[in-house]
This record gives sequence, C-alpha cells and structure tokens, in this order.
Amino acid sequence: MPRKPWDIAFTAEPAEVAALRRIMRLHLGIWGLQHLVDGAQLCVSELVSNVITHVGPGTPATLSVSMKGTHLRIEVHDPDTRALPTLRDAGTESEEGRGMALVDAVADCWGVLLHPDRKVTWCELTTQLPTADGHGEASSVMRAEALLRHYAAAVQPGRRAGAGRLASTVAEETVIAAITDLLHWFRAHGRDADDMLDRAQMRFEAEYAVPRQGL
Repeated sequence: MPRKPWDIAFTAEPAEVAALRRIMRLHLGIWGLQHLVDGAQLCVSELVSNVITHVGPGTPATLSVSMKGTHLRIEVHDPDTRALPTLRDAGTESEEGRGMALVDAVADCWGVLLHPDRKVTWCELTTQLPTADGHGEASSVMRAEALLRHYAAAVQPGRRAGAGRLASTVAEETVIAAITDLLHWFRAHGRDADDMLDRAQMRFEAEYAVPRQGL
C-alpha cells in the first residue's frame, strides 16, 4: 500500500482546525491507518492551535504528513522562528503549554526544526505496521491474504499455496480475477451478480465505518 507524502497550506484560524482534522481522518482512512485517527487528530489540533496562540491568527502555515519508516510523521510549518513550543505539565491549571503536553502524551516523539525562513513542529506516531507500505493484520485482511495465496496457486501453475505475500501488482490482478470468478459462481447458481456486489459493498462500508466515527 503506497502512502505518498502530502501537505496542505492553510491559514492559522480556529475555524481551520476542524477542516484539517477531517482531512487527516480521510487520508488515514485511505492509508488504512484508521486506528491512528484519534491520536493524529489530537496532534493536528494542538500543533495548529499552538501556531494560532503563539504566532497569531491569520498566520500562513502548512500541514505536512508522511511516513517515516513505520511511524506516521505530522509536521506543521509556520514562518516564526522565535515562538518555540513549550512543554508544561498537562495537569497544571494554566492552559498555556498544555497542548504540547497532550502531544507529548500521545506521540512517540516530537520536536522542532528551525530553518532560516520557518520552523517545523513535528511529531511521530507508531503505526504498528511491519513496513512503511504494509498493512495492519486485521482478521479480515489475514483471511483475504490466505485466500489469495491459495487462489494464486490455483491459477499460477508452479506457485505454492503457502508462498509469501504476493507482490502488489500481482495481488491486485489476483483480487480482480477472484472477484470475477466469484461473480461467475453467483450467476451459475442463479444469483444476481449486481445484487451480490451491493450486499458485499454494504457489509464492507458498515465494517469500515466503525473506526471512522467522529471528526
């Protein structure tokens, strides 16, 4: 699963925070990292709020998200190299500095990079993936992997059913071939193929929607 870096320019205003949280949720869904949504959204909220509070509303900024090894890296760029984030005890009564304490509690690590024209406040969250382009071992995915290995062995003479994970391009073609054959099976048994696809799509969306609830 390729996870290409992306970034988005924004103006540091309170109204932008909710939009950036939604964008983060959507991208993590596409990347198959739904289990990181809550933590990543919190980090985005606090890093952006830190710019609003300490640099000023209306500041032009950029949110950048990428994979660094098996960690999700979140960066917020702003043009002020003097206003550095501060870390205070999240349990204190003062609101100032608590945002970075929350980031510190959620992220594996965080820091600040200073450049001549900007600073970059970043944090990283562990994904628990085996590789940067791998995927989580959910039971549904593991069942699909096992099925595809056996299917590939049936359509590719000489391939062992227990062989390792299929290459990305081969896996995609194998999935398409398997779905096509299943539709033929449904039709051969008097079922409506389109109806079966609709039912499968509804079940997939119902299962997929569970970790995506909330902003």
